[in-house]
Amino acid sequence: MTEPMDTIIVTGLDSPKAAPLVEALGEEYATRYEDYDGFEKLEGEPEEIDLFPPLVFEEPLGTLLVVRRDGQTVAGGAFMYLDDETAEIKRVWTSPNHRRQGLSRTVMTALEDAAATRGYRRIYLTTGPRQPEAVGLYLALGYTALFDLDADPETIAHLAFEKEVGEEHRDDGRGVLLPTPADREKAAAQRAAVAEAHRWHERPALRLKDLIS
Repeated sequence: MTEPMDTIIVTGLDSPKAAPLVEALGEEYATRYEDYDGFEKLEGEPEEIDLFPPLVFEEPLGTLLVVRRDGQTVAGGAFMYLDDETAEIKRVWTSPNHRRQGLSRTVMTALEDAAATRGYRRIYLTTGPRQPEAVGLYLALGYTALFDLDADPETIAHLAFEKEVGEEHRDDGRGVLLPTPADREKAAAQRAAVAEAHRWHERPALRLKDLIS
């Protein structure tokens, strides 16, 4: 039997190639958490899938990758800026018809490599309390849980993880390198967009350094 030929490409969150990912994630979140009231939500707050604009998942501070097979998007994921040393992974998804084939691991490895190459030192991410398969994946990939694994996840809501990646911080202390004025201008817009989104959800308070310091 011939193995499927998969190609990983960089694309935009608002591109046709990413549309299956965005649509499926929106439907999955709505289905899994239809009767869950553990997420604190402010009046007027956007749905999580709409909270971060496509801009934050573009270079130079972000990236969105999708896996293409036979002309179809079957998996994908993205990262965005969290701080000068940390990328936050979001939007990890695999088509229900292509699960248990290692695609989520492939996506995560590609995102980690891209973030490290970009100059980030660590990865932060969260998942929901009704996604045990995601919890298992992140633990298997060496992420440290920033919550009590023995607690009822539905009482925690946002299950956070973190992992060190890449080499020691660059000597120039700038994190991700921004060699051109255009890079610096776009990065400023991306940071502003992330900050705007964090009006609804504060930046994470507990980090890996707090557990090991």
